Amino acid sequence: MTREMESLIARAESLLARLEGVLPAPLPTTDWSAHAFRWRRQQGRGYLQAVAHPHRIRLADLQDIDTQKMLLVGNTRQFLRGLPANNVLLTGARGTGKSSLIKALLTDYAAEGLRLVEVDKTDLVDLSDITDLLRNRSERFLIFCDDLSFDADEPGYKALKVALDGSVSAAADNMLICATSNRRHLMPEFMKENLETQYVGDEIRPGETIEEKISLSERFGLWLSFYPFDQDAYLDIVRHWLGHFGIKRLTPQTRQAALQFALQRGSRSGRVAWQFARDWAGRQALRRS
Repeated sequence: MTREMESLIARAESLLARLEGVLPAPLPTTDWSAHAFRWRRQQGRGYLQAVAHPHRIRLADLQDIDTQKMLLVGNTRQFLRGLPANNVLLTGARGTGKSSLIKALLTDYAAEGLRLVEVDKTDLVDLSDITDLLRNRSERFLIFCDDLSFDADEPGYKALKVALDGSVSAAADNMLICATSNRRHLMPEFMKENLETQYVGDEIRPGETIEEKISLSERFGLWLSFYPFDQDAYLDIVRHWLGHFGIKRLTPQTRQAALQFALQRGSRSGRVAWQFARDWAGRQALRRS
């Protein structure tokens, strides 16, 4: 090999090294054997990241929300069998099991082909790309948007509206959108917007701004509402989770401690019941040891 050829090869290798530093790295490949995924972005491009250890909670663990559970399970079973099913909006009090109910569907129905894709609110603008990626898969995907709410003019708001209603391209048959929110209408409502309301005789006509904000939640075909638990329901959930940790009886002492625990947090919810059961079971085990 001549000296000129060696110089040319060296220059080519140097140029390739510089190009590799400028060009974006290849996106990670999707591990389709996983049951749960997160939508991630890298250098402006999105990809599905497999979740190695998804949160395992069973439908049987969720107490005192039987009606919501029945409706959601029925809708999901329709979806898994390729029958018509609706996108789902779960709204209401915090800590009452909205997100857990979606995660429990994955635990109970993953063997039937159900998969979960968690998408952050800021990434909803990529819903069309996610749809293209999943459309031809044999699995059935729930697109999970947790704790969803929007401020005015957020780009994800319009992207979600398009995904729920469909655009020029048809919605994918193997995808449903499931969103949870503390707000029924997903967007803040302001006093000044009520000034747009018109009164024609006995008829009330909401202004255009209010109609626009309500229109997003109306695009979900199944609405599930969750309410704060009363004392008896809260104690039922405490009893269930204590049993999960091996404590079979709810003694008067434990009952009083559970009520005080909820009072300190200003909430009787499934989340608070779970937190109390963990705390109580851990303290009892520490005493015994």
